Amino acid sequence: MTVELEERPTHALLEAARSAAAETGLSYAGGIAPRDAWALVSAGEALLVDVRTAEERKFVGYVPDSLHVAWATGTSLTRNPRFVRELEAKTGKDAVVLLLCRSGNRSALAAEAAAKAGFGQVFNVLEGFEGELDAAQRRGATNGWRFHGLPWVQD
Repeated sequence: MTVELEERPTHALLEAARSAAAETGLSYAGGIAPRDAWALVSAGEALLVDVRTAEERKFVGYVPDSLHVAWATGTSLTRNPRFVRELEAKTGKDAVVLLLCRSGNRSALAAEAAAKAGFGQVFNVLEGFEGELDAAQRRGATNGWRFHGLPWVQD
């Protein structure tokens, strides 16, 4: 699969996200578009952490070589009380960490919690893996990681 990415230095991607986050008052480092997230991960400049449930990853798909730390578990999406500890164990607090969920909402909450715990370079992957709901209440038709044709696999 060939993925065409906009040619921009990856550090500029992070700085643009930080600036936008500061302007809007986000408590974490910022939001990164899916294609920009892939550029950062591909360049080895960031770690991609999927915060969806293990079931979502298994049945919906996931990004190859992404790390997994569930923000919530089970069908009721019970908050994982060990999230921050597990994230730190897999990434360290100083790494550039990009958090990915289904639509970008849970990963934003996870980014807030991580920032509050001292992660200085945690970003939310905007649009998520499946994207936002469209007018027909379906995901994947307007945006998201898969919509943009970025790498993913399914069990």
